[in-house]
Amino acid sequence: MRSLPVGDRALLVEFADGQEAGALHAELVRRRAAGELPAVAEIVPAARTVLLDGLADPAGFAAELAGWRVPPLRSREADVVEVPVRYDGADLAEVAALWRVSTDEAVAIHSAVEFRVAFCGFAPGFSYLTGLPARYGVPRRATPRTSVPAGSLALAGPYTGVYPRASPGGWQLIGSVGSTDRPLWDPQREPAALLSPGARVRFVPDGA
Repeated sequence: MRSLPVGDRALLVEFADGQEAGALHAELVRRRAAGELPAVAEIVPAARTVLLDGLADPAGFAAELAGWRVPPLRSREADVVEVPVRYDGADLAEVAALWRVSTDEAVAIHSAVEFRVAFCGFAPGFSYLTGLPARYGVPRRATPRTSVPAGSLALAGPYTGVYPRASPGGWQLIGSVGSTDRPLWDPQREPAALLSPGARVRFVPDGA
C-alpha cells in the first residue's frame, strides 16, 4: 500500500491488486458509517486505488492509515441484486470458443457467479464487476463498435459490465439485461447507480 497526497484535500491510496483496494474501500465505508473516520466528502474506488477527497489533513490521515489492519475482502451482508438477462449477445459464441465450452455452458458459467462491483467509471452507471475466475478473462474486441445498445451485458479482461446507455464500446457482448424494478442509472436516486461499489450481483437468465 502506498498513500499519495493529491493537492491539499485528497489522498490516493495505491495497491498491488484490486482485492486489496476493495478491502480498504469496504473498511472505509464501514468506518465512516460507524463515525470512525475523519470528515471526508468522497471515497472513490478504482481498479487498484482508493481516492479520499475532502480530507482536512491528508498527510495526517495517511500516517494513521499505515497502522490499520484491514480485514480481507468478504461478501457484504446486503442482499444480492439479481439482474435478469437474456444471454443472446453478438459475441457469446466467440466467448464460448475462447473458454472452450458450448454457448449453453458459457451461460451456465457466467450465471453461476456471484459478482461484486469493484468500482464505477467509463460512463455514468457503468459498473466494473469482478468474480469470474481468471481463466475466463477475455480480450476486448480488436475493433470497438461505434454503438453498443443500452442494457448490453459484456466482458473484457477480468470484468463484467452492463452498458447503462447506448455508447461506443469494445467489450465482448454476451447478453442484454431485461426489465428490473429499478433502472441501472437514475440521477434522482442516491446512489444514482443501482450497481454501486461493494454491491453483490447475480445475473439470472430470463425464465430461470
